[in-house]
Amino acid sequence: MNTDSDYMLRSETIRIHTDEDFAGMRKAGRVAAECLDMLIPYVVPGVKTSYLDDLAREFIADHGGLSACLFYRGYQHTVCISPNHVVCHGIPSDKTLREGDIANIDVTCIVDGWHGDTSRMYEVGVVAPKAKRLIDVTYEAMALGLAQIKPGNTFGDIAAAIQKYAEAQRCSVVRDFCGHGVGRVFHDNPNVLHFGKAGTGPRLEKGMFFTVEPMINLGKPDVKVLNDGWTAVTRDKMLTAQCEHSCGVTDDGVELFTASPTGQFKPLPVLG
Repeated sequence: MNTDSDYMLRSETIRIHTDEDFAGMRKAGRVAAECLDMLIPYVVPGVKTSYLDDLAREFIADHGGLSACLFYRGYQHTVCISPNHVVCHGIPSDKTLREGDIANIDVTCIVDGWHGDTSRMYEVGVVAPKAKRLIDVTYEAMALGLAQIKPGNTFGDIAAAIQKYAEAQRCSVVRDFCGHGVGRVFHDNPNVLHFGKAGTGPRLEKGMFFTVEPMINLGKPDVKVLNDGWTAVTRDKMLTAQCEHSCGVTDDGVELFTASPTGQFKPLPVLG
């Protein structure tokens, strides 16, 4: 049995959680999903990304949560906002979003000690067809990965499904970042890759909690981190997109903890 002190550090093995733990993740995941829903009408041309960050911080606090990102390894904001060729970890600032931008907003809240971690793409005004298509490809790649989650399958099955689809659509999968175990620890074992070979890696078991969060580029998969130590961008400055859910392995499939309770962004994938 895990004690509270056990959860202070990343586990050396993949944690197996109880039915009661699922209830905790549902609550945290719902607050995170509702936060992203709340932001929808505010993601418009001319909005400062710092304003969106303020809205998220207030929303999480008003719903009994804490921001997991605020002060995490020195980070000074509640969410990450990553527009256009920013792959992840974009820092909110006085810069504004412009007509035609696409942007990922990534939020993680802590509710009663459990982490709800999720991100989705937003279209700012009218976006170009290639940008809309990239968002669709990224979502479908994530959904195909999620559909592989059931006891007996492997983490390699998730990775292979994502990579096969993305590359068939003439896109590339970022290698530098991955999903992760989640629960009472923000970033726990295992690392969840989004590229790889089916049938490889640890086998999935009921009670495992982790994120699936592929980052898909229109161009090459190469990225670089800017001098701020956080912001990762595509080296070729081509567009990128990301979708993320926190999930748990059930008796015969997967439960999404961070699905929008009102079905915003995209309909839920059909999960086997």
